[in-house]
This record gives sequence, structure tokens and C-alpha cells, in this order.
Amino acid sequence: MQLLIIGTLEGQIGAASKIALEQGGQVSIADDIAPAMEILRSGKAIELVMIDVKLDVYKFIQTLENERINVLVVACGVANDSSLAVKAIKAGAKEYIPLPPDPELIGAVLAAATRENHALIYGDKKTEKILKMAKQIAPSEANVLLTGESGTGKEIFSRFVHDNSKRANKKFVAVNCAAIPETLLESELFGYEKGAFTGAVARRIGKFEEASDGTLLLDEISEMDIRIQAKLLRAIQEKEIDRIGGKTPIKVNTRIIATSNRNLAEAVRQGTFRQDLYYRLNVVNINIPPLRERQDDIMVLAKHFVKKYSELNDISLKPLDKSSEEKLLNYLWPGNVRELENTIHRAVLMSVGETISSDAIILDDENSVINKPEIGEEMSGSEFVGRTVANMERNLIIDTLKHTLGNRTIAANILGISIRTLRNKLKQYEEEGIDIPQG
Repeated sequence: MQLLIIGTLEGQIGAASKIALEQGGQVSIADDIAPAMEILRSGKAIELVMIDVKLDVYKFIQTLENERINVLVVACGVANDSSLAVKAIKAGAKEYIPLPPDPELIGAVLAAATRENHALIYGDKKTEKILKMAKQIAPSEANVLLTGESGTGKEIFSRFVHDNSKRANKKFVAVNCAAIPETLLESELFGYEKGAFTGAVARRIGKFEEASDGTLLLDEISEMDIRIQAKLLRAIQEKEIDRIGGKTPIKVNTRIIATSNRNLAEAVRQGTFRQDLYYRLNVVNINIPPLRERQDDIMVLAKHFVKKYSELNDISLKPLDKSSEEKLLNYLWPGNVRELENTIHRAVLMSVGETISSDAIILDDENSVINKPEIGEEMSGSEFVGRTVANMERNLIIDTLKHTLGNRTIAANILGISIRTLRNKLKQYEEEGIDIPQG
């Protein structure tokens, strides 16, 4: 793994570096925050930062967040720096390592940083069939389009493709196109030169360059603005990109995996997605069925999450009883695997007794198969007479958001609208003084 050490570490840089190297890490060193940011902006694949607790940890982490640089940060200081340690943790550091450095402790932190929880847990024949196909096409250089509802595990499947490709020992870089504002997505993907725009205080390498020779995941690509789609198409066709403010094209060798929870063919027909880009991305299409169509995955995943969250919360492992299993199997899972994981995490925390009973499994009765109304009842709309369409729409959006515990991506998927449309609606409601459920 790539490690960046910032500051003097009370003269313990040499010792910390030696331990990291012995653990198989590669070490870069910066004496202060400014040069450290230059290293991080350069696109070097830094996975862990160890920062001297006497530096401004809060300012450093805020700068990372403002520039959308994702890296694990741990603070280091002498044992009697307890107040600084607390301050660093409050600022956002994930761990505090006392100095002089302990080899076992640093080894454990490095192991935790490199151990990614991307295991593919399954028990259904449909999932097995998809994995077989993914493994078959993984060694090729073809771009891949993964489709399916939100929460089905598209990013996990994309990592599976990368891990079974010829690029497995290179970098896997993920960009959530729905989570980054349109005005920032271009600079995030293609980078920029110093002075390219107000706030561009230094050159920043974009995700395309960062993932060169590796894999770039464009998550929820259907949310990408049509103007940026044109630049993306050129990058894929010509294998070169232009940084914002740059004068010379830069060659890249990046494999693209794109995901979408919307029908891209329909988006092409509606004019919101370029047809030529769609064909470039859709060389291989892997559709991931929703969890309700992968019944044999439900209990395998549920038991996996019980074990995971029991260990995480230091709670004794309890089995799911028969009533809880039946409840899980009789639910439609609109939020798919993500919803199942959250449900089990909550159940682990709330269960009492020797087993996890159905009382601890909190679900929306509207999505329980056994509680579904008859077709005649479902189609009756007399209770809606006298209410405006705008009022109905607002109530539907707010109720769906409550159901998803404030998760906008899942809510948009359930409602059948884009995340951008949902955001615009919520902004309008906020301006009208309506309380919006928060995640």
C-alpha cells in the first residue's frame, strides 16, 4: 500500500517508515500540509496518511473534503498528547497512534487500511450465473455496463470484474456521478491546471489519469450532464484527455466500467444520454436482478450481516429465528442488498434474548408480500379525490424518502425519477418550508 507521512512525528519518521516498508508498504514523506497536498493532487495512489498531531489536522481533513480526495487519515503523537489526540479524532482522523511507533499497532492499522470489504456473498443460481459471465469477460479490455436497481451491489460486481482482469494489480478508481455537482464533475474526471479557474491553486490530476492502466468506475452515469458526456466520449475513443486549462492532450489507458439504475436506452430516446456514448459503454452489459428475484441470496446475506455487525459492535452472535427468517423472505426489498444490510444491522442492535426474533426485524408493511392488498383495493383511488396532483406528488416523494431513511438515491429509484429531479423537488419543498427527511 502507498503511505504518506506528514510532519516530523517527533523524530520518529525513520522508525515509522521502516515498519511500514517491512509490512510491504511504500512511503512518501512531506514536512507540512501544503507539500502533502501536492503529493495527493498528483494522482499518486496514496491509501493511508499518517499526520503529526501537532499539525492542523482539522484544516488538512477539510482540505481533503473540499477537493474530494478520499484517503484514510490517522494521527500520530507522543503518549502524553492526549488533548491533541482527542482534537485530531474530533477533526476526522480515524485512529490515533502513540509514538514511538509500535510495530504491531502500525501493522494492524496498515492491514485494516488495505483490507477492503468487497466480498461477494451469494447463494442464488442467478447470482452465480452473473458471476460466471463477469469472470469470463473480465480479462478482456471491453468496457462494461452494469445495470440494475439501486442497492443491488453494482459496485461490488464492478470490483469483481476488476479483480479478475489483467489490470487487477493496478488501481481501481470510483466516481459517483450522481453525488458530484455538474459544475465539479468535469474537473473531478479530467483534472485541471493551476489557475484554470478561481480556486485552482495547484494542478490536480483527474480520475481518468489516476486510473490510467487500471479501471475507472463511473457510478450512476445516467446522471452525467450531456456536455460532459461529449468529453467522456472523446476520452474513450481517442484514449486521451484534456485537463481544464491545459494546452496539451494527455494519453490515458483506462478501462471503463459504468453503472446505471435507469434504462439508458430510454434515456437515449429521451435525448438525455448520447447514443454514441451508450454504444461505447455497452460493449458488455451485465444486468443484476433485484434481491426479490434472488431469493436464495437473502438468508445467506442476512447471516453474513448478522456476523459482521455482531463483531463490529462487540455483541455476542445470535442466530435468526424461524419467524425472522420468514419475515425477511416475505419482503420485497425495494432498497435491495443495501436495505437488507441496514435492516440486519438494526436488528443486531435491538434484539433481546438468545435469538434475533421477528420483533427486531423492522420493515415497511407496504412491501411485505403477505400484506399486499388485493388488486381491486390497490386500484381504488376514491380516497385521493379532492387532492391536487402537486399535493399527491409531494406526499409521495416525502413518504418514499421517509421509507428509505433519507437515502435520496434509493428514493429516486423507487419513484422512477432521476436523482437530479428528486433534488430539484426537495429544494422546492424546502423553500416552501416543508421538513425534508435527512439521511
